[in-house]
Amino acid sequence: MPTFMVTMHFTDQGIRTIKDAPKRVQAARDLGKKLGIEIKHIFLTAGESDLVAFVETQLGDNIAKFALVLSAAGNVHTRTGRAWTEAEFMKIVSELP
Repeated sequence: MPTFMVTMHFTDQGIRTIKDAPKRVQAARDLGKKLGIEIKHIFLTAGESDLVAFVETQLGDNIAKFALVLSAAGNVHTRTGRAWTEAEFMKIVSELP
């Protein structure tokens, strides 16, 4: 199943209400289920992003909907990208002309 990486940056609202994070994570998991997305991992990160989530879904449109709803809540700004596993990466490389 295709994997996507969702990087998130807290908004001012999101960091002011950080103690609500457990509720927001559960709401994101519930939203994911509704959209056919499985949240595999969520990490608090240091550096450019505040959070990174790795999610799986069959349809790329679902990840766009997911990111839009998360951003619309006002707690994070999101960026998404497709991620390939090491095995998928090796397969791609082996098929190069």
